[in-house]
Amino acid sequence: MSRRIAIIEGHPDLDAGRFNHVLAEAYAEGAKSAGHEVHRVILAQLDFPLIRSKAEWDSGKIPSVLEKAQDSIAWADHLVFVYPLWLGSMPALLKGFLEQVMRPGFAVPSVTDHRRKLLAGKSARIVVTMGMPAFFYRWYFRAHSLKSLERNILKYCGIAPVKETLIGMVEVDWQRRHGKWTDKLRALGRAGA
Repeated sequence: MSRRIAIIEGHPDLDAGRFNHVLAEAYAEGAKSAGHEVHRVILAQLDFPLIRSKAEWDSGKIPSVLEKAQDSIAWADHLVFVYPLWLGSMPALLKGFLEQVMRPGFAVPSVTDHRRKLLAGKSARIVVTMGMPAFFYRWYFRAHSLKSLERNILKYCGIAPVKETLIGMVEVDWQRRHGKWTDKLRALGRAGA
């Protein structure tokens, strides 16, 4: 079954050689080869302001530069987030992006209608790269920032299931390990998973 997939690349560096961009490209290649439709949202290409007040958040009005990205999220059956772990969490650019596009009336319900799941029917995969071993992040740090994204943003909006791929030690033995992970992401793309 063909899926509509939006890949959100959360690495703030536009350098196409960054491992996150390589992983996103591998996923997109795999997905397209299997007949899935793919939209890519590359945050490093977007210049947008941060939300600075409750009134701004409540307005639901997003910067025009993010309208196409929000449309891609609305269009997609499956969302793929690819980002590096920075200071134990997602980069600020990705957090600012999510605050902008996941507004009341689009992703989260209004205060008076807090039970509706506005993005129900969509699934997601979160791909996180990190310098430490992935098992250490998962077991020692309890993957706290990953769990926050899953539970407090994606599932709150109705996105489920949410699956994860954690890639640790990205700077060690990079040629062998990167090839293994790009192959895995390509396979996930073919499966639309």
